Amino acid sequence: MEVFILAVVLLGLGFAGIAIKILVKKDGEFSGTCASNSPFLNKEGESCGLCGASPEEKCKKEEVTA
Repeated sequence: MEVFILAVVLLGLGFAGIAIKILVKKDGEFSGTCASNSPFLNKEGESCGLCGASPEEKCKKEEVTA
């Protein structure tokens, strides 16, 4: 029973941390680069749905928003 309570508390802290991060960030967006450009996630070589960069290119998100 103690392990279950500990697991619920830790999961709650994780969700609370993510929620606070979303509330504090401008427009509720996560920062970072294009995860779809990762060769482990993008086996077909498709371009990024967010910025249009191909897997060989650097993320164009900074160029689009700047």
